[in-house]
Formats: sequence, C-alpha cells, structure tokens
Amino acid sequence: MAIATAIRPGALSARWLRSAAAAAVAVSLSLLGGCGQGQQQSSVPPPTVTVATPVQRTVIDHDEYVGRFVAVDSVEVRSRVSGYLAEIHFTDGQMVKKGDLLFVIDHRPFQIALDQMRANLAQARANLAFTEADLARAQELVHNKTITEQVYDQRKQAKSVAEASVTAQEAMVRQAELDLNEYSELRAPVDGRIGDRRVSVGNLVIGGNSNNTTMLATIVSVDPIRFEFTFDEASYLRYQRFAGGMGSGEGAVPVALKLIDEPDFKHTGKMDFVDNVIDRSSGTIRGRAVFANPKGLFTPGMFGRIRVAGSPPYTALLIPDAAIATEQARKYVLVVDGGGFARQRYVVPGQLDDGMRVIKEGLNTDDRVIANGLMRVRPGVKVATEEMSVPAAASARKEADQAKPD
Repeated sequence: MAIATAIRPGALSARWLRSAAAAAVAVSLSLLGGCGQGQQQSSVPPPTVTVATPVQRTVIDHDEYVGRFVAVDSVEVRSRVSGYLAEIHFTDGQMVKKGDLLFVIDHRPFQIALDQMRANLAQARANLAFTEADLARAQELVHNKTITEQVYDQRKQAKSVAEASVTAQEAMVRQAELDLNEYSELRAPVDGRIGDRRVSVGNLVIGGNSNNTTMLATIVSVDPIRFEFTFDEASYLRYQRFAGGMGSGEGAVPVALKLIDEPDFKHTGKMDFVDNVIDRSSGTIRGRAVFANPKGLFTPGMFGRIRVAGSPPYTALLIPDAAIATEQARKYVLVVDGGGFARQRYVVPGQLDDGMRVIKEGLNTDDRVIANGLMRVRPGVKVATEEMSVPAAASARKEADQAKPD
C-alpha cells in the first residue's frame, strides 16, 4: 500500500533560504580571515644583513709545502788515535763553541812514543854528522889518489842515506807530536749543540780511518738552520718564469714558515739553494731555505710548513671569508642589488690575505656583498642592509698580527 507525503511549498522555500544564508556567512568569514593573514604577512619586516664592498689591493699568491729542518753543520766526533778514554769535559746536550775541549785520551802512551821518535831523530842526526865528516875527508883523499872513485861514491851515498833518515825521523816526530798534543785531545770542530756521550771514561776508544772507529758524540749547528722541502716540476717552471729562479744571493726569494702548533706564518727566511736535478721517480725537485735561530727554537728533524711566493704582485678584490658559501662543488656569495634584493653570484676564491679572501672571478668593485646574516636570507628576498667597514677591520687585524711576539 503506497503512502504519499505532501510537502508544502512554503516550508521548502524557508529551508533553502536558511542554507543560502549560512553559506554566505561562511564565505564572508573566510574572506575576512584571508585579508587578516595577508595584512599580517605584509607587516613582517625584511631581515637585516651586514654588507661590505670588496677591498681592492695588491696581493701575491703563495704556495705552501711541508718539510723538515736540517742542521747547516752536523759532525760525528770520532778519535784519530786509539787509546783509553781518560776525561770528558762537557754535559750532555749543552751548547759548545768551536775549539772547546770535549774528550781526553790517556796521554802516556803517546808521550812515550814521542820520546822514542825524538831519540831516533837524534841518532839519525848523529849518523848524518859522521857521514858528512867522512865525505869531507874522502874529497881530499880522492884528489891525492889515496882512495878510489868507488870509495868516494860510497861515502857520498852514505851521506844521502843519512839525510833521508833524518827527514823520515823528523816526520815521525811531528806525527808523534800530533798524536800527543792534538789527536789525544778531541775538541769541538764547530759551534752547536752536542748530544749525549756514547762512551764512558775508562773504555777503549778505537781510532783511525777504518769503518769500525768509535763514535763518541754528535754535534749539530743551531744558528742559522736550514729547512728542506720538495715541490713539483710545474711549480718549479712557474718560479723560473716569474722570479727567474729561487737561488741564493741578492735575488733570493723570501719565504715564511710556521710550526705545527702555530696559526700564522710568522718566521721569515730566504731561499738559499735549489737542486740541479728533478727526481725521475717523483717528478719533484729539492729546495732549501735558511732561517735565523738565535733562541734555538728550531731543531734538526722538526716538521714545519713553508710558504713561498707563487706569483708576481697583482691587484685583486678581497671580501670577508665568512661571506662565501658552498653549493656542491661551486662557491658563491649573495650580493644586494639596487632594489635591495639578495642575488646569488658564483665566484672563484683564492687565498687568505690578512683574514680576507681573494676573489679571482665573479665580483665587481661596486658590488655589495652580504658578509653577516647569510643564513637568514635566500636569493630573491628583500633585505635591510647595514654597512661594514672592511678596510678598517682588515687594518686592525694586520696591526694586531704585527704586534704579536715572534
């Protein structure tokens, strides 16, 4: 049985009107909310950043190498004569001067040998005096035909043999005097620092020129000191072209050095030698610089890092190092254009110079580079700027570095 429901036309119209009114209210609220958010977003101020104009000045590129210090003079103290060690006249590790007495070998055997050589010399001289007198008598007798020419020649030969014997004995006396007065007392051949004693008093010291002689101590010079390092063939060619070589003399290339615990290259020296052959196996050549070492800070065998001028002077633009950011393998900076918007600019950075980074490509002298606040902005964002006095900051840093003690 079907049931039919009747709807009045007036009731349907009232319901439709209420729904339309509710929808209109919702749309109005949505529009009002959107306008409020837009007004709120437009009221946020742009981020404030510090900008700097690139500094233009003359710089020199530098190359850095690792090397070791070596002594100018290094001596192994060995005896020229054999004997028992009698005295030691130094403290291990002390500074010694050239000529200072170091070791004394027992003198008595050398004194006995000298006395014997002098006695042999006296005997040879007496024999020479006899042969000279005998030859003088023979000269008169040979004129009178009392002796033959053969006897006269024999006496003349005896005199020559006696003279040679005297010369030989005089040489042996001088050798014995050297052994006693010079070689039995070992003195420092150079100025420098001596190591520890290798032999104690009472031990037998083997001397001479053989390979099994006894080493008593070592001495290395301290001031000045050399620094040896190697550099590649391409760098060698570059130095030859722009500097005409790196050798010693008036045109010697100045260098700077820092030790492993130092932040700056504050020790200065000069190149004094470059090898004459490039090593075939490594393709490198050996260089050497000399440094003053009055306080004995540098020690042979110590590591260091040396900085060498790698280009002629040229004019470059410099900016604070903190202004440079990295995008994968490329470097970039953010510059502020005339409208106050940040723009990305790819650059080719160079070396650090007094805390400033050299820019070889990518910037102009009138660019305004964001130096502080780089993390608060991105390309295309409008920014508020504050100026940084880069030249004054760099000058203050340079004066502070110069005031540091060496």
